[in-house]
Amino acid sequence: MFDYKLLAALAAVVEQAGFERAAQTLGLSQSAVSQRVKLLEARVGQPVLLRGTPPRPTALGQRLLNHVQQVRLLERDLQGQVPALDDNRLPERLRIALNADSLATWWAGAVAPFCADHRVLLEHVVEDQAVGLKRMRAGEVAGCVCAAERPVAGARSQYLGAMRYRALASPAFIERYLPRQAAAEDLARVPAIVFGPDDRLQHRYMAAVGGTETFVHHLCPSSEGFVRMLQSGLGWGLVPQLQVRGELARGELVDVLSGPPIDVPLYWHHWRNGGALLDELTRHLVRCAGVWLVAE
Repeated sequence: MFDYKLLAALAAVVEQAGFERAAQTLGLSQSAVSQRVKLLEARVGQPVLLRGTPPRPTALGQRLLNHVQQVRLLERDLQGQVPALDDNRLPERLRIALNADSLATWWAGAVAPFCADHRVLLEHVVEDQAVGLKRMRAGEVAGCVCAAERPVAGARSQYLGAMRYRALASPAFIERYLPRQAAAEDLARVPAIVFGPDDRLQHRYMAAVGGTETFVHHLCPSSEGFVRMLQSGLGWGLVPQLQVRGELARGELVDVLSGPPIDVPLYWHHWRNGGALLDELTRHLVRCAGVWLVAE
């Protein structure tokens, strides 16, 4: 059987990004927290933390953290059923992985009423929609928004809708770099803007319009910075239509080609044994995601 005081020490060190703040949270000395983590490692026979700045969990530590999170959620359910067990604990914290474009557009509006009604705090882990599921697989998060439909073992997935992307640039960029009747081959010769090395949206768009997957590009791992770079005429890029409705209406950004948009399906993944809170969050997201996302 696990000693949950030891697991709580591990969780606090990771969540508070260090032993000192973990000690303050738990009301213990820093030495006591360190001893609890060492005792946990002695019992499981291998390290659970990489002692850096900040400390990071090992693969086993990640699995233990996921277990702790699920236990907390199940304890919350039990407290709701047995009021005498309610010890006035702080709001529950959920770690959620999602893509930066969702965080910059529809996510906050979708989850704000849920967090207020259920006294939930969120910790966001930002990953590209194509690879976010690795956080679930590693046991680091309770839920994930990503483009993968198939869930990891022990989890469920639910389709939410699609995020629509358009290939856009500033009028000044179009005038400088692209001819009046621009074609896909012209895009390969002018600067693009790509979110990061895992971002394949531009490649997918180029394939859809008959272009090459090899093109020059800037890297910009920020949704807000991405739009600013487009507006500044640094390049063209795929950007969520949701994020730039004002810029489109004002003519600050325009389509680079007349081709179709790219729709990226988004799925919500959560643990099967995550308790009633995750189940209710799932129902809430399914109900309200359609306000922002398009149906494929």
